[in-house]
Amino acid sequence: MSSALPGVFESLESVLIDYGYLAIVLLVGVESFGVPAPGQTVLVAASIYAGTGRLEVSWVALAGFLAATVGDAVGYTIGRYGGRRVVLRFGRYVGLTERRLDKVEGFFARHGGKVVPVARFVDGLRQFNGLAAGLANMPAMRFLAANAAGAAVWVAACVTVGFLAGNHIEIVYDAIVTYQLYLLVALGLLVLALVGRWVWRKRRAA
Repeated sequence: MSSALPGVFESLESVLIDYGYLAIVLLVGVESFGVPAPGQTVLVAASIYAGTGRLEVSWVALAGFLAATVGDAVGYTIGRYGGRRVVLRFGRYVGLTERRLDKVEGFFARHGGKVVPVARFVDGLRQFNGLAAGLANMPAMRFLAANAAGAAVWVAACVTVGFLAGNHIEIVYDAIVTYQLYLLVALGLLVLALVGRWVWRKRRAA
């Protein structure tokens, strides 16, 4: 059994050794209301540790879920009762500019409450989703329900991937490194296809 986590996870090993579940609660929690922190990364890393028997997987999942839901609720409260002025005043310390907030709010306004359950899987939305929902005056109970559902699915996905990797994480990571060029090429082709489709539709509409 390897004593070290590979790649990006290695930097979090000492944190997990020293603080265990508390590291999950703190990092996932603060990330959920806008503070830059490797919340998702530490959740996956902790799940890998659970897969190798170093942590209990049920406690990892519980810590992640509670931290995610409470953290987003804090963000919602700040947005709802502090308003845009307060959010921008303190947001500048965590990289939340007015332009970035405009984008998050615009996305939220276009898609409404259905954004909340899936926001966990999108960087940017994951960090500022609660703030945007609060600023939009989304009903509290509706937000809490959607937020809890999204957090549950997100935690389940992260924990499952990490836990199943377990002792095989080095093999998995080496495979990703080996085939990352092919993945990037495939992603580039997908982007080109989507752009081409968008251009074609614009021309057809004109």
